Amino acid sequence: MKINRIRAYQVDLPLAEGSYKWSGGKLVTVFDSTVAAVETDAGVAGYGEVCPLGPFYLPAYARGVRAGIMELGPHLLGEDPCELGKLNRRMDAVLKGHAYVKSAIDMACWDILGKVTRQPVCVLMGGRFGQDFGLYRAISQEAPEAMASRVAGYRAEGYRRFQLKVGGDPAVDIERIRAVASQLQSGDRLVADANTGWLMHDALRVVRAVRDLDVYIEQPCLSYEECLTIRRHTDHPFVLDEVIDSIDMLLRGHADRAMDVVNLKISKLGGLTKTKQARDLCVSLGLAMTLEDSWGGDIVTAAIAHLGHSTPPEFLFTATDFNSYVTTSIAAGAPRRVNGRMAASTEPGLGVTPKWDVLGAAVVEIQ
Repeated sequence: MKINRIRAYQVDLPLAEGSYKWSGGKLVTVFDSTVAAVETDAGVAGYGEVCPLGPFYLPAYARGVRAGIMELGPHLLGEDPCELGKLNRRMDAVLKGHAYVKSAIDMACWDILGKVTRQPVCVLMGGRFGQDFGLYRAISQEAPEAMASRVAGYRAEGYRRFQLKVGGDPAVDIERIRAVASQLQSGDRLVADANTGWLMHDALRVVRAVRDLDVYIEQPCLSYEECLTIRRHTDHPFVLDEVIDSIDMLLRGHADRAMDVVNLKISKLGGLTKTKQARDLCVSLGLAMTLEDSWGGDIVTAAIAHLGHSTPPEFLFTATDFNSYVTTSIAAGAPRRVNGRMAASTEPGLGVTPKWDVLGAAVVEIQ
């Protein structure tokens, strides 16, 4: 089996709540997502998706995905999509860096492998643990009272884990954390996610001011070294996200005891193959994980579901269902939240079929 055509589609994903706000005044109302279709000479096709969180979050941007696929794609024609290790080495050899560009291609090839072997991706990634797994809900940055008021509604939808977007004025962020914490019930978990937004002195003020609360602190500062400083000045459980972009950084963080939980984003690491490698390493190291991506729709959500469902439950801190945040559905068969939980499809591959009437015409075609 050989790859004989690669196509890419652009699709807008408007936010169901109108906007999404996080540290530094960053705001998005519509996400620009790219769907990749990898086709083979055996008539089997696979589908992947990558959706950067705007051009101002990580070193990734939506048009860069399509430009990168145009550069990368010709080098993959004739490759066997089921030889995932070899395929990833090929991608890394012909395009240095730009991990996010490779993510949708790798994801699509896992979809093909599942279809060829007639197995769901989660089975191929280690097996299906349990019936489903728990999700978190991100609380977009607003005034403290407005953020606190959202907790009851999200809990009614079944969520018990809440990721509070902070990383702004430290005095207001302290109010945000306290206001939301006051709404928690037994069994709830709260993560204060600064998304790199605080300077060290501000982060130290915040963690000291909320010392009495049961809250996780996530990625308070921009650099690894700054985050490690905050980690060493607080006894709150600590999560690293943006700075963990490779196996090297994961190993460094573990050696320094820099985190209790690590957030693994599929496109930040370059696809399901490398995220699975990081996931399995975390299990060996005894590290809990949040499994997700930068953003996405139905196809990214399906990939998260398979990754999450194949992770031993004691190591799965939480995951997310991005397709519930947006108003546009781009694929049939995608997993849906049920009482704050999600399950991977039992169909072969990722279990999704693109909605071609939504995706429209391909913007990139390589054959």
